[in-house]
Amino acid sequence: MPSRSVARAGRPREGRGRADLWLGYQGPANRPFGAATAAVTGRLVARHAVHTSAADFSLMLVAPEWMTRRTVSLAIADAVAELRAIDVTYSPLRRGSLVSLLRRGEVTPEAYPPLADIVARCDAMRAATDGWFDAWAVPGGFDPGGLLKGWAVERAAARLRAAGISDYAVVSEADLAVRGNAPHGGPWRVAIHDPREPRRVAMMLEMSEGAVGTSGVTGHRGHVVDPHTGEMVRHVGAAVVTGPDLAIADAYATALFAAGPAGLGWFPTVDGYRMLFADCRPS
Repeated sequence: MPSRSVARAGRPREGRGRADLWLGYQGPANRPFGAATAAVTGRLVARHAVHTSAADFSLMLVAPEWMTRRTVSLAIADAVAELRAIDVTYSPLRRGSLVSLLRRGEVTPEAYPPLADIVARCDAMRAATDGWFDAWAVPGGFDPGGLLKGWAVERAAARLRAAGISDYAVVSEADLAVRGNAPHGGPWRVAIHDPREPRRVAMMLEMSEGAVGTSGVTGHRGHVVDPHTGEMVRHVGAAVVTGPDLAIADAYATALFAAGPAGLGWFPTVDGYRMLFADCRPS
């Protein structure tokens, strides 16, 4: 299932303590959530997951005291509907999506404002990363996949906030957006695992509002294209970026993973994005 979020960067902490959220965990089950079960305040805690053609999403929320199980279910259903609509409408994996039509020259971005927003964000990120994030350099044509998941999370989370939910976390594989407090009543504790030693926590963050975009944390290779060569990046390692919007943080992390040391000079940015971790070496 799904959601989105606003963002301010979290504080790095020692990799100890019980995490609420896991990024890059590669144990018996690649679970996004830690051991949190019920809110210490007695408020309802809900979790949901949804699979789409392009990504899996997981949501945890702590409902306001006034919210019933039915209203929580309706809020989740609204956020899920947003994620599924985005998948159908914009996923490059769907032949009939607007992105696929754009790749074939059958539509223009200006005809569809949300599509124009996606294209504009990709163009801005190409400029911000000196061309290391380039949605037009992907084999097959324009592919906004490097920021589309985060864009979807942000739009779905807006649905949650509109329903009155202000304490939530949304995880899309190894990226997330959070707001408010975790079930224990304090900031969300986010464990980021070491891609070389996936059982080891490389970094722990505390966040009450923010987004974390990563690349390489899960240890998978062949998921990032070097836009200057057209070849798949074969780095071993990971890049982690925080900031106010998951789509942008994720795009920065993707570009940083591809660029390696050449990308360190981008941070911190004037609009609040910063690099927390970058370890990308040739395999």
